[in-house]
Amino acid sequence: MARAVRRMASRLKVVPVRKTALIAVTYASSDPTQAAQVLNTLAGAYMERHLLVRRPSGEFSFFEQQVVQSRHGLEEAASRLIQFTRDQNVVSAGLERDISLQKLSDADANNQQTHVAISETIKRIRALEWTLKGLPERTTTQLRSSDNPQLLEKMKSKLLELELKRTELLTKFEPSFRLVQEVDQQIAETKTSLAAEDRAPVREETTEQDPNHEWVKAELVKSQVELSALEARATALSKVLSDYRYSAHRLGDDAVQQEQLARNLKAAEEKYLLYVNKREEARIADALDQGGILNVTIAEQPRVPALRARSEWSFGLLGILLAGPISLGLVFAADYLDPAFRTPEEVFAYLETPVLASLPSKNG
Repeated sequence: MARAVRRMASRLKVVPVRKTALIAVTYASSDPTQAAQVLNTLAGAYMERHLLVRRPSGEFSFFEQQVVQSRHGLEEAASRLIQFTRDQNVVSAGLERDISLQKLSDADANNQQTHVAISETIKRIRALEWTLKGLPERTTTQLRSSDNPQLLEKMKSKLLELELKRTELLTKFEPSFRLVQEVDQQIAETKTSLAAEDRAPVREETTEQDPNHEWVKAELVKSQVELSALEARATALSKVLSDYRYSAHRLGDDAVQQEQLARNLKAAEEKYLLYVNKREEARIADALDQGGILNVTIAEQPRVPALRARSEWSFGLLGILLAGPISLGLVFAADYLDPAFRTPEEVFAYLETPVLASLPSKNG
């Protein structure tokens, strides 16, 4: 078998056709039918080997199993993502996190503005209180001075009566009399009262509420109310900021987990689609292989040659042409290899002995 294979390999010639994707295979044999059979057998064996190397067995079953497993993995990844969104009550954690951070930034800026407004309002209240202490509550708008005519008239009438009474008493009594002296004392007191009334006339003052005092007082009350409102707002903003910070931290963690689950889902989907495509390719390749459709084919089927590659006359002519040189070469080789001595010089050269006599040759 080994000798037959080696003999066949020596007669088989496989060469690629230049600038093409073809391979030319020839087999030399004295029997043309045998040559065709050898080439047909070689072509069949080559096609079977090519199919075996190119399409390993069980490829479609392997990819079918991988498709089933990857489908289960895809369904599990999608289920985990859906369950996570339901448990955490989020739709897009990343987007909600960004919105929460924006609201946190706005609330923080509003809180800082509120604290600045509180500081300004406190300073305003202190300034208003200090200003209010230096302003009177009421201001005199009209001042009028006048005498009391009725009182003066009564006092003058009384003085006149006392003078008349003194005159009447002096007609009867001496100035040193007790009644006269009492009347003189009353007259003096009445004159003193008249003089005092002339020196201190009646004054009438008209006062109104001071507008500056009222404005400062109103502004103070308004600032105190604003301070209470700002403090309440600051308290509410502190709670809002705490809620936004907690929401941002929670949504940040949820965004990381959701992104990881989304990446797992995408990877599972890509894996599933990859195996689906591989399965389809394997199915198509199996269908083509079953139909004998390969990426290699026999361009020209082996056939029994009608004529020999070389004719008998060419072999005879070649034999005649080669016989002369070969025979001549053989003669020269036989003469060269003949061990006999032909001349005395050859004897002397080989034996280093002088030749005493020699017979002449027939030609000589």
